[in-house]
Amino acid sequence: MAALIRTMLVAAVACAGVVRAQGLPSPELLSSEPMSDELRASISKVVLMPGESPVNEEVGGTYEKETYDVYSGMASGSGATTIHQQMGPVNVSIPIPILQLPGMLAGGIAGATQKEIQEFRDALTDDLVKASSQQLVNEKIASDVYYEIRTAPNLEPQVFARETPVPEDTDAVLYVSIRDLTIQVEGNDAIITATVNATMHRRSDETDVYKTTVQYQDRDTLSNWTENDNAVWRDYANFARHYVGRELAAQVFDSAELTHTLVPVKSGDVSLNKRSRWDGRSKKLSPTLAWELILPGDESDPAWAAGIDESNIYYDVEIYDLHQPVYEAKQVPGSQHTVTAQLEACQTYRWSVRPSYHVGGTILYGPWMRSDANPLGGNGNIGQKASEAPAYLYDFAELEIRCGAK
Repeated sequence: MAALIRTMLVAAVACAGVVRAQGLPSPELLSSEPMSDELRASISKVVLMPGESPVNEEVGGTYEKETYDVYSGMASGSGATTIHQQMGPVNVSIPIPILQLPGMLAGGIAGATQKEIQEFRDALTDDLVKASSQQLVNEKIASDVYYEIRTAPNLEPQVFARETPVPEDTDAVLYVSIRDLTIQVEGNDAIITATVNATMHRRSDETDVYKTTVQYQDRDTLSNWTENDNAVWRDYANFARHYVGRELAAQVFDSAELTHTLVPVKSGDVSLNKRSRWDGRSKKLSPTLAWELILPGDESDPAWAAGIDESNIYYDVEIYDLHQPVYEAKQVPGSQHTVTAQLEACQTYRWSVRPSYHVGGTILYGPWMRSDANPLGGNGNIGQKASEAPAYLYDFAELEIRCGAK
């Protein structure tokens, strides 16, 4: 029997009766598409602000364990606390509910023993209530989005605490809030999903003009999530932040939706597996990575795409181990790049590139290069086994640095 830990609620937004100022771009509420070019062009000065929604972390099942409150010592397993952090001129109070454990589930879950589930809850609860290790909080996500757009042309972003007065000349405020963090137990596996909302609020007519939701999900066995001091969970939290910050920045500010093909190709240093171009090997510690971008042109592409050629396309390159980025190069011209640092021999890395299009005085980014091998779909936000590769890295190209590489 599968135990659904938390049912995620989607709030319907009623638009009837809203009066817009004449000449302003139309709102795009509850959109799964990037914000329109028209709305983007109307926003220059933007404030990013953490929303008020707390992270709701719930696990179903019988649970009696006591947990430590961040400040006041012992608290019950269903208690809640607040983390206070200094951000800008005032304090930000971020509610972090401790695992809510209603004790409603009778009996075990198919494929997993009650003891395994209890150990899983105990381990994660201890970790999630530690403020020092808590990554998934609103102000950190807002800061991540700011980091992604801080150098964008024609945009003046700032990140403020919730209580900070917004400057009068601000065009819009982007509110970022974590809607919930859910844990679903299926057999021996636990599936963890973080859901983040973003709302663009226009100051001139006090209207919400764009809303979007981003999710990041990964799965693994109950025991894998919590072994080695919850290492897989900690990686999940870090990559969830990494993905959500980038995806929100892309959807709201700088993504470019073009019909394209982007794949790795062999170089003088990197050979590709005959069965899969996504598996590469090298005998060099500083190999040359190569790729191919094909833009066939499509009637659905925006008008500015007709003016793109190799002279105004650059690439960002990133290499990861299974826990973190280990190398990056930005705005690389051409379709290959020699790594300027030394990677480690006998290690397998994941790498990718994304194109950036320099058009009309601005920079728009295409998606990161990914294979279509993930049967669950997604674009780096749906994983299959977190202990083998985080969801974000699962469909990146592999690069094995051979033992004895120089």
